[in-house]
Amino acid sequence: MGEPFINKSKSTLALEEWQQLEPNLVVGFTTKHGGESSFPFETNNLGLHVGDNPQQVRSNRRELSKELHFSAEKWVCAEQVHGDQIVKVTDKLSGQGVLDYEDSIKSTDGFYTNKDNILLTLCYADCVPIYFFSPDHHMIGIAHAGWKGTVKNISGKMIQLWDMMEDISPSNVQVVIGPSIGSCCYVVDEKVIKEVNEVLEHISSEVTPYKEVTEGQYLLDLKTLNKLLLLHAGVEEMNVNVSTLCTSCNDHLFFSHRRDKGKTGRMLSYIGFQPSMKVIL
Repeated sequence: MGEPFINKSKSTLALEEWQQLEPNLVVGFTTKHGGESSFPFETNNLGLHVGDNPQQVRSNRRELSKELHFSAEKWVCAEQVHGDQIVKVTDKLSGQGVLDYEDSIKSTDGFYTNKDNILLTLCYADCVPIYFFSPDHHMIGIAHAGWKGTVKNISGKMIQLWDMMEDISPSNVQVVIGPSIGSCCYVVDEKVIKEVNEVLEHISSEVTPYKEVTEGQYLLDLKTLNKLLLLHAGVEEMNVNVSTLCTSCNDHLFFSHRRDKGKTGRMLSYIGFQPSMKVIL
């Protein structure tokens, strides 16, 4: 499988394979270009929680809504806490957190829905965006997985939720793991690797998603670890596609919390079904 994300504009990358499967599906990931935020958030910062001018962030979000043809009133945003809480989004949650961070859905790092006219969104600056889609069941989801969310198995828990609560077999779920910091740039310590190893104890795999580079320092591949967790949850390997894009390496495209030493903007993952256009004859 090739790189799943294709440049759509200076400000967005599109997941075109899924959009071809479902023409009403809007799905992608933003770049750092095309907005009006100032240094160190220039220019397309979409996070309201990072100290940027909130008016500029709201303007950036409105511009994205125009590009996607998806009203900002129908977005849903979260207060992300590197946890594993996943919320099923209904119509009454539309608009939460879009213009006011305090109104975000609390302590949440994953969303899913089968409703039209709702855009699920989450913010990133190195963590792993994970997209879920079951075409046969008109179900979509996204998750935010830093190392803490990953070892809490937020990706596998989405699969389990769909299986138990929505009667969607893991074999009927497609997953794309999006742009995030790669093992090329992500050095972690023994504390993190200890928690990674506790997760790996429950997984039957010959793949080790980290490599020691100096004593007590490791290059960790969060994308591979999440893929292992998805396969363990029952997703078929042919249904998992992984982006090769590293947010830290690609400084011309992405914000990076590590590279930019914590003072930076946020990209946005998004996925939603636009309302079907019914033709009356």
